[in-house]
Amino acid sequence: MHGLSRRSVSTILRSTGSASRYGSAATAVPFSDYVVDGEAKFRWYSVLTTGREIPNKTKQLNLKHTFFLGTRYESTAAESDSSSSPPSVGEKYEYQAEVSRLMDLIVNSLYSNKEVFLRELISNASDALDKLRFLSVTDSELLKDATDLDIRIQTDKDNGIITIIDSGIGMTRQELIDCLGTIAQSGTAKFLKALKDSKDAGADNNLIGQFGVGFYSAFLVADRVVVSTKSPRSDKQYVWEGEANASSYTIREDTDPENHIPRGTRLTLYLKRDDKGFAHPERIQKLVKNYSQFVSFPIYTWQEKGYTKEVEVDEDPAEAKKDEQDDTTEKKKKTKTVVEKYWDWELTNETQPIWLRNPKEVSTEDYNEFYKKTFNEYLEPLASSHFTTEGEVEFRSILYVPAIASTGKDDIVNPKTKNIRLYVKRVFISDDFDGELFPRYLSFVKGVVDSNDLPLNVSREILQESRIVRIMRKRLVRKAFDMILGISMSENREDYEKFWDNFGKHLKLGCIEDRENHKRIAPLLRFFSSQSEQEMISLDEYVENMKPEQKDIYYIASDSVTSARNTPFLERLLEKDLEVLFLVDPIDEIAIQNLKSYKEKNFVDITKEDLDLGDKNEEKEKNMKQEFGQTCDWIKKRLGDKVASVQISNRLSSSPCVLVSGKFGWSANMERLMKSQTVGDMSSLEFMRGRRVFEINPEHEIIKNLTAACRSNQDDEDALRAVDLLYDAALVSSGYTPEDPAQLGGKIYEMMGMALSGKWSSPPEIQHPVSSQPGIPETLEAEVVEPVEVDGQK
Repeated sequence: MHGLSRRSVSTILRSTGSASRYGSAATAVPFSDYVVDGEAKFRWYSVLTTGREIPNKTKQLNLKHTFFLGTRYESTAAESDSSSSPPSVGEKYEYQAEVSRLMDLIVNSLYSNKEVFLRELISNASDALDKLRFLSVTDSELLKDATDLDIRIQTDKDNGIITIIDSGIGMTRQELIDCLGTIAQSGTAKFLKALKDSKDAGADNNLIGQFGVGFYSAFLVADRVVVSTKSPRSDKQYVWEGEANASSYTIREDTDPENHIPRGTRLTLYLKRDDKGFAHPERIQKLVKNYSQFVSFPIYTWQEKGYTKEVEVDEDPAEAKKDEQDDTTEKKKKTKTVVEKYWDWELTNETQPIWLRNPKEVSTEDYNEFYKKTFNEYLEPLASSHFTTEGEVEFRSILYVPAIASTGKDDIVNPKTKNIRLYVKRVFISDDFDGELFPRYLSFVKGVVDSNDLPLNVSREILQESRIVRIMRKRLVRKAFDMILGISMSENREDYEKFWDNFGKHLKLGCIEDRENHKRIAPLLRFFSSQSEQEMISLDEYVENMKPEQKDIYYIASDSVTSARNTPFLERLLEKDLEVLFLVDPIDEIAIQNLKSYKEKNFVDITKEDLDLGDKNEEKEKNMKQEFGQTCDWIKKRLGDKVASVQISNRLSSSPCVLVSGKFGWSANMERLMKSQTVGDMSSLEFMRGRRVFEINPEHEIIKNLTAACRSNQDDEDALRAVDLLYDAALVSSGYTPEDPAQLGGKIYEMMGMALSGKWSSPPEIQHPVSSQPGIPETLEAEVVEPVEVDGQK
């Protein structure tokens, strides 16, 4: 509701013409206006419609906590008279603004970066030139004073002054008042409206301004701004002058002939003490190249230049006297090379952006040169894509896939990169995005995007979230995938191998974060496999190699190809010649779990329980359970809570046992990764570890011996120790970490001692009886050693 002041309410009530209960038609009193039986009674009225009681069951009002319709006052006009009075009409007021405060907000709160002042002022100059060019089509007299359409920037670093001159349309006195004296009135927007009204809007779409506050960005760096302008429609030149933190400005006629310009505008900025660094010619040149390089008019900056020349050097008097004595020596004038300095205008920008040209007219060398120059790269890109999008959103773009990943500064977990440069009408807006144009996993893609109608905030620094941005993002992502797919289908396989080495992790991250593009990401993935340990294969190649009866895509996650190849989980699959993908990158397992399937083939982890290899024999399984059921129960009783159950395995052929994880818990590889996390939550580790199933191979000799021990004596200590050691060995071979490595080592040493006892030791020596008679020396037997012949000598 509207919050009305006391004065506004009184004014509204006065307009009813009713008599007040207390004799005053405009008296405003609290709601508790009459008392009955010692209690305050209340009547509720709207301050917008008088004389009508608002029905409400509540007759008491706590003034401390209640605000009705935004005010605490009501009319006391008599009800009997209000019914005959005309309806009240509120007075209309214009919003007022404290100009100095508004200017302070525009200058100090609107822009986040001071250096954009030059971008805004150059854009204004470009708009003035565009207006002149358009109007001169029908009125050629506008160009008679100066035919060159350009922008010139001159600096005085000693005094901290920047001067920007354009030969555009200029302004009359009234236009100075309207455009510079009225905040948030855009002359460009007004001009475009006039074009639209005259049905010629399509004749000029290069005008940049739209908000009417860009000029005031000059006060980001300047204490005082002086604008001298000459319109071809007027024979007088006017000067506008304003200061920062001031609520007024001055306009006067410029009568000094030395300051006259043929046509256009000269903007002079007197910089603040802390911002005089902007007056250096090199910095101005850098800002122009960064923000306004592709403005459609030439921009010249005043630069110091130099050329070399030879000058004579004065001879040393001692050497001159020596030369006079030696008349035979030919005299040569001594010279030296010096650099002669001078100042001149230098073209700073390129007037034709490469993305506005026809792709058929741009060579690969041109694309590569633009890439190296724009992104400071020294290697040529792997691929590029130049396209134009029309329809709901119109924009032009050039995208590149770099040859190598950036080191250090562009981490995969950081979505903020400076790889996409956004232009609006060829003016650089920003390269600091947080996932608005590209998702995080495609942050390595570099390029430029230029559009005429992007939703920007007033400072033109932030891209607002909107439906247009979402459509643009969707199309950019699609083009990026088309470009990457082109690399993968290239005849030169090394190109995609290079791409995968640098950016493979990014695409795997896309499997986790972008479910909508799974179908585009999956064909680009590459993995090692049990049948291709040296060269990565795609999922398409895996599907092509699948057996006719194979229904699923098998994989195992491990820390290396070697450990994956030697795991006991592979034994039966290798016998059946079933290919298994090796997921050796930490992110691989999560990426595959998010994909879930590919071409209607489910991904199956061979380390999880209930593995189906398509060769189930129910009769055989039933017999096995009957024969080894007692053994399974005995082993489960010994291991206790360490395992959820003990089962007969269908995946082993040469190993005695293996430890598999439950369907919905972490695998051994995932458990290892989560334990290694710096900020890992150990409480969730116990929960997500899930159940472990101990599977035994009934055809292995160790299991057969343990079965015999179970049937003969289940309390045999050696047999029980063997079960414990068997579990610990399965724990390690299955990829888990032993809970007590020292205890496991002790068990292994004990078993080794038993196995190696007396195997290589010498036979015991014969003990001779010792003489019992004292004084009689013991007889010693000497050993006869035969001489050995070496090289013919003994």
